[in-house]
Amino acid sequence: MSKDVKVKDFHQAKWDEPIIFELSTPGQRGILLPEADNEIKNKVGDIEDIVPKNIKRSKKPALPELAQPQVLRHFLRLSQETLGQELNIDIGLGTCTMKYSPKINEQFVRNPKFAELHPLQDEETTQGALEIMYKMEEFLKAISGMDAFTFQPGGGAQAVFSNASILKAYHTDRGEGEQRNEIITTILSHPVNAASPHTKGFKVITLMPDEKTGYPSLESLKAVVSERTAGMFLTNPEDTGIFNPHVKEMVDIVHEAGGLCIADIADANGLFGISRAKEVGYDMCHYNLHKAFSSPHGSMGPCCGAQGVKDFLTKYLPVPVVKYDGKKYSLDYDRPESIGKIRKFYGVIATVVRAYSWIMAIGPDGLKEVSELSILNNNYLMKRLLSEVKGISAPWAEGQFRMEQVRYSWEKLKEDTGVGTDDVDRRCSDYGVQGYFQSHHPWIIPEPFTPEPNETYSKMEIDEYANIFKKISEEAYENPELVKTAPHNTPISLISKEEVTDPKELIVTWRIYKKKKASK
Repeated sequence: MSKDVKVKDFHQAKWDEPIIFELSTPGQRGILLPEADNEIKNKVGDIEDIVPKNIKRSKKPALPELAQPQVLRHFLRLSQETLGQELNIDIGLGTCTMKYSPKINEQFVRNPKFAELHPLQDEETTQGALEIMYKMEEFLKAISGMDAFTFQPGGGAQAVFSNASILKAYHTDRGEGEQRNEIITTILSHPVNAASPHTKGFKVITLMPDEKTGYPSLESLKAVVSERTAGMFLTNPEDTGIFNPHVKEMVDIVHEAGGLCIADIADANGLFGISRAKEVGYDMCHYNLHKAFSSPHGSMGPCCGAQGVKDFLTKYLPVPVVKYDGKKYSLDYDRPESIGKIRKFYGVIATVVRAYSWIMAIGPDGLKEVSELSILNNNYLMKRLLSEVKGISAPWAEGQFRMEQVRYSWEKLKEDTGVGTDDVDRRCSDYGVQGYFQSHHPWIIPEPFTPEPNETYSKMEIDEYANIFKKISEEAYENPELVKTAPHNTPISLISKEEVTDPKELIVTWRIYKKKKASK
């Protein structure tokens, strides 16, 4: 069947679409705001008296002026020049878990009771939202085995920063804050596992993998653990899709030295119902609710890095935390040993609601099935790519199954044809597939390519995806220039590879654009 699934004949719309400010015509209006009722006016008073003078605008903001049809046409035309999960097979963005998000969950978060929720509302008016947050914490506690959670971090990197902050507070309270100034991570853990602790002043020690197994040896860990070890930040499985079976022994080694262990479970799609942070022995962990938990990734937002800790660390959690006394839900700010705030308010409620709704719909058995299907899909795709696509390989742990994704290499293709991963990436879009995630830098695996065929993709879609790369590989061997000069069927052709590093050359706002245009 796989060879019968056709690669679609794709050609994307190309509009010579001005930016919205250039479409603006003075006097055009898309909406007329209603006047406030007299009852509201009488109770609130004159708005001029409410807004402090020092924050009042001296003049109206320079906003584009368009009628509703013009706005609609503008953004619909732009949408035709976009690829994404709901338009095409979005397997390529490995580690991001670009799964289908049920549309009923979008209806929930667009309900005015959520969409117009203000974080400074009185708790009496937010009991439903607080209840969902509290119950979502209970779900995550069951999934991970941790004892408490917070939704305050704005994403994975911020959750790792919050974990590092708690790590520092813990050792400081024990009188070892100055002594324990080193953290250990691995080169193929998510880069934030090194970067975020570094911003807290920790020295980072990075373990390299064994080429045969794909993960570091216990001996390499023992060689760097000392009385200076504050903790270990680990992603397992790493983005190679290889699960480290010795992780429990690694955790024990760090614990014996007096350090704590923190799990980066940003991508949990291959772990639901299979592995929990508690049984491994982790002291802290985090999940990204905007990935495996079905809330859309959102291009850096709206995100939620749900941070979990064991009982002895709960006192350090960011404030506020959600409490329930059996009758009422509340936000607890009275936590003197807290690390404070990681960001404003208490997290992105829309992301929490989507994740909560998803778990409620599929239940614990459904969660485990999510992981089983993801692992099955991933290994099926790996079987097809490695057996049928010339020029691709999966370095390390060759011949072994992987978890929810694989970091492949186009190194052989580059050696044979001169076509590298950047070229293949761009050529993907000529077949209606969004470009793929390659790797964090530096490229430990040469010419990398990291797809993640999660549970929402059918066998037919995976077959079509595999056939696209089979065809691109054939093109590279027969006519490499065709791939090197891609894309050909998209709104934007091959652009200059020269990076803009001079801030004076950047144009990031309409105001800067007008200034530069006027100066020429």
